[in-house]
Order: sequence, then C-alpha cells, then structure tokens
Amino acid sequence: MLGATELSNTFWQELEETLIQADLGISTSIPLINELKQISHSEGLTTGDQVFQQLRTLLIEHLKSVSEQPLDVRPLVVILVGVNGSGKTTTLARLAHRWQSSGHKVLLAAADTYRAAASEQLIIWGNRLGAEVITGHSGSDPGAVVYDAAQAALARGTDILLVDTSGRMHTQHNLMTELKKICRVAGKVIQGAPHQVLLVLDATTGQNGLAQAKAFAHAVNITGVVLAKLDSSARGGVGFAVASTLDLPIQYVGLGETLNDLSPFEPKAFVDGLLTMDKVEIPPQSPTKL
Repeated sequence: MLGATELSNTFWQELEETLIQADLGISTSIPLINELKQISHSEGLTTGDQVFQQLRTLLIEHLKSVSEQPLDVRPLVVILVGVNGSGKTTTLARLAHRWQSSGHKVLLAAADTYRAAASEQLIIWGNRLGAEVITGHSGSDPGAVVYDAAQAALARGTDILLVDTSGRMHTQHNLMTELKKICRVAGKVIQGAPHQVLLVLDATTGQNGLAQAKAFAHAVNITGVVLAKLDSSARGGVGFAVASTLDLPIQYVGLGETLNDLSPFEPKAFVDGLLTMDKVEIPPQSPTKL
C-alpha cells in the first residue's frame, strides 16, 4: 500500500555519503545501499530507523567471526605484514603478551632489517616481555633472519614464533618479493609455516588501507587482519571494506596504548562502534508522498 515514507532519493544519497565518510568506500557502500533498497522494498520498510537496524544486521552478517584457536601446531609461525607506521611491531608485542599470558613460550624475529630502529624497538619489547629476539645486521637478508629464527624455535622448544617484517610502501615490488621469500624460507624449516600471515592495518588510514590490503594479499596468503589504532578518532570502516572485499576475517583490534590493548574481534561491538550516532548519523527525512 502506497503511503508516506522517509525513504526518499535524498535519504539514500545521504546514507551512501555517510557510509563513504565512515571509510567503507564507494565500492563497498554502493552494493550495501542497493541491498538495503531491495530489502526495504521486499519487507515494506518505510522509516530511517528500520533501515538503520537492517544496515546493522547486514554489516554484522558480512563480517566473519574468528575465535582464537587452541595451539595445535608447535612451533606456530605467525608473520606480520603491513606498511610502515601501521602498528606492526606494537601489535607483535601485544600478540606475544597474549600468548605468554596463556603460558606459552614465545620467540620474536626482527626481519625488518632495513630500519635499525625497527630491530631496536622489537628488542625493547622483547626485554619488557622477557622474550628472546632473533635479529640480523642492519641491511642483511630478512630471509636469513627468519631461517635462523625458525631453527632456533625448533631447537628451543618454542610454542610460537612471531615474525616482524619490513613495512616499506606497499607499491614497492621488492618488498613483496621479500615477503614471498620469507614465507618460503619459514616453510622450508618448519612444516606448514607460516601458519598465519596477519595484515596489520592502521584504522585511521582510510581507503588507502584497501589498496594496501589488495597488494599484500596478491603477494602472500593473508589469513587475517589486525585493525590497529582503533580509538575514538578512527571509525574503522576500512576494516569492513577489506574484510568484505577480500573475504578476510578481522582477528584482532588494537584499542589503546598498553600491552593489554589488543582484543579478539567482535563483529557486533565493531559495527555498533562504526554506527555510533556521533560518528555515522543517518539523516532524518521529512515524509514524502509517493
């Protein structure tokens, strides 16, 4: 039955703009809007509030929920990738802390040999954690560091080997070639390695994060995403765009500054934060006669 509705063309346009501004991006937002329109038509939705609730449901459904698995491989090899400044090294330290808190022995590998500061930062974290760090000389072959670290992990009965990698810009071909080599080297020493390759994304990076994710996923077998720096100033919509576009699970989110500020990803909490009204506001519309 035709009647008053809030769902005018202006409403849909403004909703689309809102999603884009929340860093979901055009390629993610437009299909969502189209799906919402179809649902609204088939289910007879007429108000913005109804669409908002349906949007929340759709966003949650599009996100994979990945629970932390028990450690059934030893040593478990986890390689972290991402551009410089994304938060890889801090994320690695937080992951190490989580595993240590569960009673596991952790070994760290500083495979970013191009920046002396990167190895130094990881050594500082290692000292705080009481975890050994395998390093190489500045400018040395990252693959050699991973080889040594994998051998050490086997020899010392390590439960988890966490590998930090170079984060030069994702457009640099040599970086991707080196990441492929690192993965091959790990697999030659430890069967099935790397068992996880986690892409660390800065939640404030916007849609450039999607371009980064596509480049890394093309080079190596990304198994999950860590959304770092997700605080009050970051909407984190790029995390949804990456998860949806590349069919990747978000495994962890970084929420603060301490070692404990890394949490397993919770789709409902993430979407509720993304749709908080002071961040993503669905504009009110005056009823329009059809």
